[in-house]
Amino acid sequence: MPTGRVKWFSLEKGFGFISNDEGEDVYLAASSLPEGVPSVKPGTKVEFSIIDSRKGPQAMSIHIVEAPVSLAENSRVNNDDLAAMIEDTIKILDKVGNGLRHGRHPSGTDAERLGRVLRGIASQLEA
Repeated sequence: MPTGRVKWFSLEKGFGFISNDEGEDVYLAASSLPEGVPSVKPGTKVEFSIIDSRKGPQAMSIHIVEAPVSLAENSRVNNDDLAAMIEDTIKILDKVGNGLRHGRHPSGTDAERLGRVLRGIASQLEA
């Protein structure tokens, strides 16, 4: 199985990239992360399988081999940044609530993305 390190991953966008051991960028979708792992940090060493997609190589069946060393366990996002994320999320939730009142459920993709954002905020608040 190929290995590499996470270059970057955005919880909000739901994707990122891995730099494999040959230096090639491999697309990483949030849906490929292990069960119960909503996000990965840059530098995380992973093992994965690769499929060819329309946009190039895509990682599947991610297995975390080694998490990067953290200088501060349970480090928190800057309070101002966290407050801004919460305020933006409230606006999104308000739109979803209004849509539900009118019989419109969010699409599966939008619902998954919102769920990841809410879990990310919850983990910051619990840290």
